[in-house]
Amino acid sequence: MGTIGFDAVKHLLLCRIERRPPRLDMENYPHLPLAEVRTTQASDYSLLRLQKQLASYELLIVDELGFVPLSKTGAELLFEVFSQRYERSSTLVTSNLPFQEWTEVLGSERLTGALLDRLTHHVHILEMNGDSYRLKQSKRKQKSQPASA
Repeated sequence: MGTIGFDAVKHLLLCRIERRPPRLDMENYPHLPLAEVRTTQASDYSLLRLQKQLASYELLIVDELGFVPLSKTGAELLFEVFSQRYERSSTLVTSNLPFQEWTEVLGSERLTGALLDRLTHHVHILEMNGDSYRLKQSKRKQKSQPASA
């Protein structure tokens, strides 16, 4: 958890690389469409296949959870994936929201409580606060450019 733009995943991955097994089974999904998942799609074979695939990775990284509220089905799918991975595989989650605000993203107090119960059982919570990486880069760029007349 931390401030927007801090790029926590980059920092966490740098910490993880030193302890990584030689062939870590990972896949990169820049954006899982959980916010758009609708009930009609929940029975879709491709969605079930994705759920099974996400449960199978040694390390699953869910970056920036909380920027977009999830649909009811999307939140249920996320819960299912976390439940399937619970005590079997590693899951790394970054969010700029404190846990008390996750209900706004997941839509249900009960689902949020159950998800957080599983997610926080065997966990290291790192609160990373710092300046926005993008903002810092912009300021550096502006300083290095000559002022225009």
